[in-house]
Amino acid sequence: MNIPQELKYTKDHEWVKIDGDIATVGITEFAQGELGDIVYVEVETVDETLEREEVFGTVEAVKTVSDLFAPLSGEIVEFNESLEDEPEKVNNDPFGEGWMVKIKFTKPSEVEDLLTAEAYKDIIGH
Repeated sequence: MNIPQELKYTKDHEWVKIDGDIATVGITEFAQGELGDIVYVEVETVDETLEREEVFGTVEAVKTVSDLFAPLSGEIVEFNESLEDEPEKVNNDPFGEGWMVKIKFTKPSEVEDLLTAEAYKDIIGH
């Protein structure tokens, strides 16, 4: 199971890449494996400011629909629009081309609350 060390994680199985005050967010390899084949990603919160743990979108798989939760408070500044036509990128490359949103975060202290790769491995039992 791929759990990149340089990323941060949430208990909701999202990964977060911090670059300055921008956080790129997607779901982990574990999450996409649990969901199965992803058929649709919906994000209608671009340009909205959300608090941490508010729903920023949904991911729909053959088996289920799951909410996506903001790992950090801030403005959703970008959605990976390529997922509209190719949602399978989330399955094929969850840490790369399958990223979902970028958040301009406003509470840097929240980054400290995110999980390390080691802590995330403990949660999923790897």
